[in-house]
Amino acid sequence: MDISKAKILLTGGSTGIGYETAKLLRAHGAAVVICGRNEETIQKAAHELDVIGFAADVSNEADLARLFDFAVQKLDGLNVLINNAGLGYIAPLTETPADEFTKIWETNTRSAFILGQLAARHFIKQDTGNIINISSMGAVRGFANGSAYVASKAAMTGLTLCWQAELRKHNIRVMQVNPSEVITEFGAKIGYVPTGTEKKLKGTEIAQAIFSLLSMNDIGFIPEVNVWATNPF
Repeated sequence: MDISKAKILLTGGSTGIGYETAKLLRAHGAAVVICGRNEETIQKAAHELDVIGFAADVSNEADLARLFDFAVQKLDGLNVLINNAGLGYIAPLTETPADEFTKIWETNTRSAFILGQLAARHFIKQDTGNIINISSMGAVRGFANGSAYVASKAAMTGLTLCWQAELRKHNIRVMQVNPSEVITEFGAKIGYVPTGTEKKLKGTEIAQAIFSLLSMNDIGFIPEVNVWATNPF
């Protein structure tokens, strides 16, 4: 698609992958709405990026409906949804509370389902659209102490596959990005301390992958892409 004609709703845009993606897409002329839980934080990011910010808790269905309607109104339409918002949680299986598992699922997976549903209805009517789901290489391979997070992201793959099967006939491209370890504030929030950060992915590389997926001519799409650091060791 022509990125300068993109009207994009991107969740989780105040930091990390979301921030860098909004920055890159806006630099190429896209109109972008980003969201985050904290009003002050999301508006600060929106000002820095020259995009539109909206405070929303993606685990809240009513907030998602308001967010979607806001984006369509502010952008005078919508042709791209990027499901990027997510929480991490690291704990052994034997020590993961069920309510924490549910919290991660509500933020990472349920929010993507609800926004995907809203976007699909909108895109079907206009017979075109793009959905990009941000999952994780953890969902492909799994890792110790990652039950809650990995399960939420593996479910994202299931959503992506189903939507691809359902929506291709409506000229809707559904794509998924699986980043390997990315150095953002995401890890710090769950107490993860990375090593060798100079060799590891940053949000910029994932933004470049997302940009590449969207910028391909609409007649083609890449269903899934795994993004690895060249030599992170």
